[in-house]
Parts: sequence; structure tokens; C-alpha cells
Amino acid sequence: MKRLITLTALLAAAPAPAAAQHQGHNQPVTEEQGEHDPSTTGGHAGQGTTAGQHEIHGEEEGDDPHAGHHMTNDDAPDHDHGMGQASPDDPPMDHTGHASHRTGSEGSIDDGQSGHAMHQSGSLSSGETDPHAGHQMDEASAADAHQGHDMGAMDQDSAIPQSGPPPEAFSGPAHAADTVFPPEVMAEARSSLPPELGGAMHSLISIDRLEAQIADGEDGYVWELNAWYGGDIDKLWVKSEGEGEFGGALEEAEIQALWSHAIGPYFDVQAGIRYDIRPEPDRAHAVFGIQGLAPYFFEIDVAGFLSDEGDLTGRIEAEYDQRITQRLILQPRVELNLAAQDIPEIGIGAGLSAFEAGLRLRYEFVPEFAPYIGVEWQQQMGDTADFARAAGEDPSRVVFLTGVRIWF
Repeated sequence: MKRLITLTALLAAAPAPAAAQHQGHNQPVTEEQGEHDPSTTGGHAGQGTTAGQHEIHGEEEGDDPHAGHHMTNDDAPDHDHGMGQASPDDPPMDHTGHASHRTGSEGSIDDGQSGHAMHQSGSLSSGETDPHAGHQMDEASAADAHQGHDMGAMDQDSAIPQSGPPPEAFSGPAHAADTVFPPEVMAEARSSLPPELGGAMHSLISIDRLEAQIADGEDGYVWELNAWYGGDIDKLWVKSEGEGEFGGALEEAEIQALWSHAIGPYFDVQAGIRYDIRPEPDRAHAVFGIQGLAPYFFEIDVAGFLSDEGDLTGRIEAEYDQRITQRLILQPRVELNLAAQDIPEIGIGAGLSAFEAGLRLRYEFVPEFAPYIGVEWQQQMGDTADFARAAGEDPSRVVFLTGVRIWF
């Protein structure tokens, strides 16, 4: 009880624990300091302490285990520093700046506490072990968490094993389908794959328009044919188109022989010759154009013609297949004819010479055979219309048509 009252009174008058706890640690004793400095509130100046301070430590007067705080662990069995025996529930003590000595170890060590450089000669006399005893590591060891680990061996252990197919994979037949189907049939099928999958030559003949046109007092017929032979990149392309009157003479007819070269997935560039059989006089033309599938699936055919007389003309065709059902298809079609100069002998004027716009509704019984009906507006423009009027023809008319589309 007496000890508790004395401890309470002195704690009330003592300075902050952090300041008093470490004041005078590891300081040499001089003659000027003497054995006791009454003005020193921490009680650690010189070699002596007051009787009250000894009561704080729980010792009798004249028995000071912490005098000077320059000691070995044998001299400080409880490592209490004036705060009493530490309770297990108390927070860990702050040892910043403490300098002790450990005998028998190889030099001072860094135990992870700031400023601790200890030398210890064994366990504490109180029976409690020092939490830092036996920790011998340098800064490099503490920093490198993987020091001493053989990383190369770890990489080898974690590597994916490399091995080929098992021997059983080669125990079966070279072609497994031969066990199900006749081998001679499968051999023929395999021999046909290389030319079909690459480097094969194909052909197509397509009559896109074979139709009769019905107009007031003037019924006629029209054809448009495409045929080609070749591979995926290069083809020989033949085109022909013409028109005439039923029971009358052939009005127009031409044939083109072209080399077609793919310049992309959807377009071919074409070059060759064109020969006009009608109207007279017959003429030959050099041809250069481009043909393909434009965005939104518009089929485009653009060509320019330079005749052996030096006349330059051009043609633009565009069509689009709008599927109403899988078999019923509505096809808008537009054709423009242009000329760089007047060609009076064949009735063509400079500029936009003729314009055609029509709708064709076809039904595909099979893709190779599709009859159709439709309507088309035909208009001659500019000087071409004047040439038509001079010849007794109507430069503008609407025709109803019926026809068939075939390819094989």
C-alpha cells in the first residue's frame, strides 16, 4: 500500500515517460556531475539516485540496478528502466537509442529496431528471453527475401514439359476415313481437294438479261451476256450485249474480250478490246474499266472506250438485288452512257448521251433459272436526242419487259 501511494505521488510530479525513460542513457560519468544531481528529474545523472527513485524501482535505498545505464544484461535482469515489470498486455517498449552489449557474438548486429546495437551474454536472469536474442542478419539479408533461393531450379520445376505425340498416335491408318468408306472413293476425294482449294480454274456463262421490251408501236429484244474462265486472280472475260426490233434489223451489237485481274476481295480491273458489229460502220475500241461489288452490295461496272477513230466514250452500270424472300428478288438497275465529243455518224452527242433506269422483279425457281418482269424508262439526252428526232425516233419512252436470267 505504501509503495502504491508513493508511486502515485511521484508519477504525478514526474516528467513525460518518453523523456524520463531515456534521459541520460549511455552517458559517461564525470567528476563535475558527482554522485547525485537533485535537480535532475530523470534520476540518471551521475552514478547515484534518490531514495524515492529507488522506491519506484521497487528496490531498497542504496541498491540501484540502473545507475548510469551503461551495463550488460547480467546487471539489468528485468530491463525495466524505472517503469516496473512489464505486463504481457503492455505495448512493446520503444528501444530507440538503447546501447547494450552482447558478449560472444561476432560484432554488433541490426535487429530491425532503430538504433539498437546489442551484445548479449545469454538469457536474462529473470528467466525471460530477450525477444531480439539470436537474431543475426545483416541489412542485405533482411532486404532480400529470396536470398539463397535457387530461382533457376524453380523455373525448371514450373516449366511446361515438352514432349511429342505418344507412340499410339501413329499406330492407326494414315487416313482414318478409309476405315469407314471405301479407300478408293476416299483417294479420289482427296485428289480433288488441292485444285479446288487453291490454284483451280473455273468458268461461268451468265445471261443476265434476255428480254422482250414492249412499247407503243415498237417492240424489241435485248440481251446481255457475261462469260469468264480463270482462277481467283486472273480471268479471261467475255462480254456481249445488243438490241434490235422484232421483225427488223439488228440495231446495236458489241462484243468485248478482256483480261480481268483482281485488285482486292471485291473488285477487278479489266482491260482489252471491244468490237462493234452494229451500227455501221463497224469500229474497234480499246477498253479499260473496273468491275466489282461496292459497299451495300451494289454491283458496279465502269468502263471507258477509245475507238480506232479517236472517239472517247464511257459507260456506267449499277444494279442491286433486294431480296423480298429467298426466291423473290427486286432488282433496280441504272445505266449511263457518256461521250467526250459528237459522233454524228452513229447518232451520239457529247456529254451524257443516254440514260436508262428500270426495275425487274424475278423469281428464282433455282439459282440458275429465274424469269422476271419489269418496267424501264429510256431517255436520250442532248445532241443524241436531236439525232434521234432527226431519224424519226422518240428520244424518250417507257417500256414494259419480260425475260429470263440464266447461268451455267
